[in-house]
Amino acid sequence: KQEGEGTSHLYRLIVKPDNTVRVEIDEEKIYEGSLKDDWELLKPKEISDPDDKKPSDWVDDSMMDDPEDKKPDDWTEEKRIVDAEAKKPDDWDDEEDGEWEAPMKDNPAYKGEWHVKRISNPAYKGFWEAKKIANPEYEDDDALYKYEDFGFIGFDLWQVKGGTIFDNIIITDDKSEADTFAKKWKALSEVEKAKKKEEDDAKKAEEKKDDDKEDDDDDDDEEDKTESEEM
Repeated sequence: KQEGEGTSHLYRLIVKPDNTVRVEIDEEKIYEGSLKDDWELLKPKEISDPDDKKPSDWVDDSMMDDPEDKKPDDWTEEKRIVDAEAKKPDDWDDEEDGEWEAPMKDNPAYKGEWHVKRISNPAYKGFWEAKKIANPEYEDDDALYKYEDFGFIGFDLWQVKGGTIFDNIIITDDKSEADTFAKKWKALSEVEKAKKKEEDDAKKAEEKKDDDKEDDDDDDDEEDKTESEEM
């Protein structure tokens, strides 16, 4: 969460016995769903049938070259041609200068590379996908939410700015204990926000002061220029 950069945030993950989960940031819900359906904690219920093969006559291409489209007889693909109007210079010496060759020039009839027109393929059958079958390795688990012990805590993060600190971590099955912990963050957050507002206001005031000074300097320069012109 990027809002209020420079202040503390509260991240909360709530896992329930019905295997639903809720994620909150600063006591605001950003996700709520199922551990079984939304998280890859169980093996999939269905898998692609390894014995199902794509038919040999299956057509995957939705577009095809138009068999009736032919390149025009007058289509010119040569980009450069010999300049027929060029003449060998009178002072050209074949023995000293070598055999003279007419220079090349852009072909005014050049039309670019020709491409056959594409049309819809009448034989197109769509994207082929193997049929689904029950996964023999699938096992349901109604205790996904439950952990007997936590050996460690890890954070999988992607961020473009350094300096982030993660601390004050709590794992508990007591909601009231977690709520009390959240209240401590709330009190800290209010103080941080007030302090940050003071700093931002002071910075804006200083920037405005600098801008006003620059405007006064520009006015003084303009007055000096006007007085010099009058003299």
